[in-house]
Amino acid sequence: MSDPEGVPSTARLLELIAGMAGRPVLMLVDLVADRFISGTPKRISREAPVLILSYTGERFIPGGGANAVANVAALGGKPLPLGVVGDDDDGSRLIGALEDMGVPSQGIARKAGYRTPTKVRILGGGEHSARQQIVRYDIEDRIEVDDAIRAAFTEALAGWKGTARVAVLSDYGYGAVTPGLVAAIRQALRAGGEVLCDSRYRLDAFQGLDGATPNEEEALALLAGGPSPIAVDLDARGEDLRQKLGARFLLITRGSHGMSLFADGAAAHIPVHGTEQVADVTGAGDTVIGTFALATAAGAEPLEAALLANYAAGVVVMKLGTATLSPEELAAAVESDGRPLREMQWVDS
Repeated sequence: MSDPEGVPSTARLLELIAGMAGRPVLMLVDLVADRFISGTPKRISREAPVLILSYTGERFIPGGGANAVANVAALGGKPLPLGVVGDDDDGSRLIGALEDMGVPSQGIARKAGYRTPTKVRILGGGEHSARQQIVRYDIEDRIEVDDAIRAAFTEALAGWKGTARVAVLSDYGYGAVTPGLVAAIRQALRAGGEVLCDSRYRLDAFQGLDGATPNEEEALALLAGGPSPIAVDLDARGEDLRQKLGARFLLITRGSHGMSLFADGAAAHIPVHGTEQVADVTGAGDTVIGTFALATAAGAEPLEAALLANYAAGVVVMKLGTATLSPEELAAAVESDGRPLREMQWVDS
């Protein structure tokens, strides 16, 4: 329940977290693999002025849109992903990693000759100290959604039709997530379903959305009409951007400044949860949209879902690397917050 002024109560947020269990979320995503290779410093190379590491291990984790899928699964939801991987080792490992989380893979197409996008991070540090990222290299490719991929998506959607009431589009620019697929995604949802989108480069191409979750830099670029950010008061212009996108609500993530939610002429400004001294922001945006979508599937209103997404982001940025969180961790964050939720209510935009 909410208090008399409509501010979500702690009890209501905890009820929503419990209600996330088993909720299906349809997800059209750019599937990415994250590899973290760790080593301890050995010496400076005589061949070049570079550090030599002694290899200690490697972690392989779902990244990009696959991280949004992993976050829904870790929170107890039932992600139903559509995406594409290559016929390579990273593609096989990525499918296997998702299946190990209980995620169905029938909606994941394999494309011959396509290189599964993979971000490889080299980490160095002492045996008993935190590893620091030294360099990253990306293995990238782009695909077009051809007839074979479209047929695979159509078959999976037919099997899932009417199962979910919320869909997520996670567009990292690798080609699997296109505006032309939005209608088919919406048709596969239950009546009155909602489509949410996080697009790194072209959010304004996805018209007819119910909600969007750009970060502050992306929002500024959209207001500028190009990649160059402009000096603008997002508090004043957020509602303009929501209307430009044609979305029912807009959640802008703003790093250490928290989040701003805009809907129907009103705004809610949510201060960051936790400390500003974060460990790693890798994948935090995926946690936000995954948590927001799953909370919405559990019956949350936009402000309730935004509050839960803010708590979730505050937890994962304290973890190293691409991370997820459990329902228990999310509930603990809600219960431990000493600030009154009254501070996070709607105001006129």
